[in-house]
Amino acid sequence: MPDRITQFTQLVAQQPDNELFRFSLAQSLIANQRGAEAEPHLRICVTKNHDWMLPRILLGKQLLATDRRAEAKALLEDALRLAIAQDHDDPAEELRALVSQF
Repeated sequence: MPDRITQFTQLVAQQPDNELFRFSLAQSLIANQRGAEAEPHLRICVTKNHDWMLPRILLGKQLLATDRRAEAKALLEDALRLAIAQDHDDPAEELRALVSQF
């Protein structure tokens, strides 16, 4: 069985417009400390789906980790707005703590 990065890389190659495959690939990359490689996939997810909170959180955290605070702030604030609107209490609490750092 191929590892998850290989598996999702192959799926993205077969269906590059499938943001779910891209998100899964990004999660696998981040889990393996390869966040920089996850960024383009998360950006596609954010662009294609304007009410998808999780890619915004992951991309915002990646941007914070690479000291791109202004860009991270905008994404995390947007994710917080979505968390509140979608009644996701735990992510909203985490996002409030992240946003308060700015």
